[in-house]
Amino acid sequence: MALLTLTAAVSDLHPLACDSSESGTCPGPTPWQMAFLLSGLGLMVVGAGGIRPCNLAFGADQFNPETESGKRGISSFFNWYYFTFTFAMMVSLTIIVYVQSDVSWAWGLGIPAFMMFLSCVTFFIGTRIYVIMKPEGSPITSVIQVIVAAIRKRKLKQPDQPWVSLFNRIPEGSINSKLSYSDQFRFLDKAAIRTPEDKINLDGSAANPWKLCSMQKVEEIKCLIRVVPIWAAGIVYNVAQVQQTTYVVFQALQSNRHLGNTHLNIPAASYGVFTMIGLTIWIPIYDRLMVPWLQKYTKKEGGITLLQRTGIGMVLAIVTMLISGLVEDRRKAFALSNPIGKDSKGRAISSLSAMWLIPQLTLIGLSEAFTVIALVEFYYKQFPENMRSIAGSFTFIGLALSNYLSSLLISVVHKITEAMGGDWLPEDLNKGKLDYFYYLVAALGILSLGYFIMCAKWYKYKEGTSSSTSEVSMEKLKYVKPDV
Repeated sequence: MALLTLTAAVSDLHPLACDSSESGTCPGPTPWQMAFLLSGLGLMVVGAGGIRPCNLAFGADQFNPETESGKRGISSFFNWYYFTFTFAMMVSLTIIVYVQSDVSWAWGLGIPAFMMFLSCVTFFIGTRIYVIMKPEGSPITSVIQVIVAAIRKRKLKQPDQPWVSLFNRIPEGSINSKLSYSDQFRFLDKAAIRTPEDKINLDGSAANPWKLCSMQKVEEIKCLIRVVPIWAAGIVYNVAQVQQTTYVVFQALQSNRHLGNTHLNIPAASYGVFTMIGLTIWIPIYDRLMVPWLQKYTKKEGGITLLQRTGIGMVLAIVTMLISGLVEDRRKAFALSNPIGKDSKGRAISSLSAMWLIPQLTLIGLSEAFTVIALVEFYYKQFPENMRSIAGSFTFIGLALSNYLSSLLISVVHKITEAMGGDWLPEDLNKGKLDYFYYLVAALGILSLGYFIMCAKWYKYKEGTSSSTSEVSMEKLKYVKPDV
């Protein structure tokens, strides 16, 4: 952020201002100016890639899962994390954008840079009181070792009682909770079959972990694989979210954006704030009122299971897309029959108020509060404890893939509908059929929901042999003093 602020504040670090009185063209950046800008963006990407997956796991690790208050704290943490994350985005899209556009880009970038500095200071102040898990090596290496060992022993016969005969050793002081045997993905069990060629060290560990793995390690990899189908369903779900941040803006541009009877126009890009408002209002209501009420009837931690919450959000996303299609149909009808004018590109502006976009935006916010937060907590609790940073990255990888999938879907729809003689998604929405596209996304959502329900019924929650909480106890946590 500091480098990006300098690109705006120091005149030598950005191109000269456009001068329409001369050639009418704007001078481009020099190679070193572009290199400086890309350096700042690259560092920001690296920093965000390190912070976002890790702060979820790190924050939840501060609660003691062996106590009732700790269990409630872990569940509430994800709700309030997403609440603050969304609130920060609201501030960025309103106050910070206003400063950047109407005051100064230097101030608009300098304020976030200063806030990031304050967050770093605050973080390091608390280093002496944090609960910190000491790393135990690369979890990716364990995944590869199990796969390699299973392939090497693929010709061996499956044991009749694998929970008894498979090699099993849990390293002393391991932060991972002890897992019981599961009968899914049994081909991986062969990695834990001990043969006469397999040697054992004095401490009981396998001499060559690429040939022999413990049943515990195999079960940890099974936990990872079981999550993948659920994660894949979340990718398709997020496509509906993406539409509410892209085509809704185009709808607003061709709608009546006047605030009531005033001449004040609400910027088209600002309508996305209503999604965040709906989410930030719902999260405290759900966490403080709905969860305790549900717990009285279901007797379950969190009121309902994480997969049930995910399914509810997916249903809301489908309803959102159906409502979006209906609103677009009315918007286009008013634009063709009763326009209030034309924009700079000659496109008719509908007399339908853009406020009709608020219900679908609010509803997708509620959907996000159910599905996204539930999936974040689900990944955290179902991954082995030493893979929780990877669990945090699953959410953001899924969001990225959803954007790529959405772009691919739009490209395919463009190509097919143009070949059929009528593009559904032209630049002028009044000449297209955006409502049909919304119904298509809703149909994909229904298919994804059916797939998700099948995966949810098949899924087996991670369970330890002595506790159903599947959380590591505080005694197993290793405290290390971080380097400051």
